[in-house]
Amino acid sequence: MQKAKSGTSAPPTVIGWHEAISLPDLNLLDFSIKVDTGAKTTALHAEDIEVFWRDGEKWVRFATQAMAQNPIQICEQPVLTKRDITNTGGTPERRIVIRTPMVLGGRRWRIDVSLTDRANMRFPLILGRRALRGRNIVVHPAKSYLVSEKPILERRP
Repeated sequence: MQKAKSGTSAPPTVIGWHEAISLPDLNLLDFSIKVDTGAKTTALHAEDIEVFWRDGEKWVRFATQAMAQNPIQICEQPVLTKRDITNTGGTPERRIVIRTPMVLGGRRWRIDVSLTDRANMRFPLILGRRALRGRNIVVHPAKSYLVSEKPILERRP
């Protein structure tokens, strides 16, 4: 077991492989996600993705739905970049990436989120390891909702 670096005496925050997060700038609040340390980049379900210009800056508009009982949200965010990301089937995809605040377990920080069609997936968002890096967080692979409450209704049964 490694010792904590000098000056870092706080134990790591342990999260479950399922948690509830919020993306407040997208008005997606307290919804279930899957923590996926096998994924580098966080991926959010998005449909009807449309790039447009606003005040000389590239933006993206997309539709998403965090939980089945919620209405479909139309979100607009500045485009951070486009990245080649390998999907769950092993196929590279060119995806738009945005940067937005995330709230997990009472902590808030900005994460990069790729936009992709996750309509056939149980969770609208997978939280990749880049979003956790440098945050003193470890994932318990056998536990869920260690720092958040499970929402009453999830996106899919």
